[in-house]
Amino acid sequence: MSDAAHGITTGAVARRLGVSPTTVRSWDQRYGIGPAVRADGRHRRWSPADVAMLEEMCRLTASGVPPAEAARAARRVRPAPETAAPDAAAGPPPTGPGARTGPGASSEDVPPGRTGRAGPGSGLPLGDVRRECRGLARAAVRLDGPAMERLLQEVLAEHGLVTAWEEVMAPTLHAVGRKWESSGDRYVEVEHLLSWHVSTALRRAAATGPAIAPSAAPAAPVVLACVPAEQHTLPLEALAAGLAERGVPTRMFGAAVPAEALDAAVRRSGPVAVALWSQARSTANHSLARHVAATAFGVRGARTAPLVLLAGPGWLGRTPAPGMVRPTGLREAIGVVSRLYGEPTGSGEG
Repeated sequence: MSDAAHGITTGAVARRLGVSPTTVRSWDQRYGIGPAVRADGRHRRWSPADVAMLEEMCRLTASGVPPAEAARAARRVRPAPETAAPDAAAGPPPTGPGARTGPGASSEDVPPGRTGRAGPGSGLPLGDVRRECRGLARAAVRLDGPAMERLLQEVLAEHGLVTAWEEVMAPTLHAVGRKWESSGDRYVEVEHLLSWHVSTALRRAAATGPAIAPSAAPAAPVVLACVPAEQHTLPLEALAAGLAERGVPTRMFGAAVPAEALDAAVRRSGPVAVALWSQARSTANHSLARHVAATAFGVRGARTAPLVLLAGPGWLGRTPAPGMVRPTGLREAIGVVSRLYGEPTGSGEG
């Protein structure tokens, strides 16, 4: 039978998505995001419906949705069990809030303190989230700035930058955005105030990263920029804070950076990597990304070019060109950059 009938291998689907095969296998083992049918009962073979599910997983995690929550949403993309055989290794889908999925599910998938009960007073579509997320949502709806600042400081101190972003900040921001989209022009003020406080907390975290010794030779930085017409900067601010925790130097250029300005910034700073954020496919500028990846600098005979990180859901749908990678979330982006500096790839959190 043809490959189309059997499905494609994990390596092939990883290349199509622009992620590593290890990431695909990890999603299967930890979150039950596996193929509906396995060749010979063991080997993963991915059908078009399975690939569509993985594409949705990539899109959600790249936009900041926690992996466990993204997996639950992504599984709904695949046809129901009546038209696709269930994956025996993955087990049945979760039947209630906090249900764990996949043979490798652990307490990290459903962290302590999560609850499926609706939080009083939030009015936001939060689902299964940490209690800190519900507290932040309630404070945001009340427009209680001091409470938001205190909660954000506490969650960063207790859980670290990556977990704070993936499991508290981003889910709350997504919930506010969904509420705003479904209720006309209401909650715009909530989104603005919450975004400002999240940005303040992230910049404070970036500013308190480990100091670089004055005698140390300055390392080439990482350039962080939104593509032209892209206004969403918070995910890049989270990346800047995560890299600051590692002592990695960054240059943040913010929202909607013109192509000419980005070109000048890359040539003048000689970065190790350039992270380009695109929230929607309408803003993803692939020709600009290729131009940045091909930009060489340095002395003749030892010229180098930066690694380009295609960050955000806007880049989904195409295989990254040479010199580019497409991380699926904050943790993976930090790991990719850390390897360039010879640092360990873990999150730095216990």
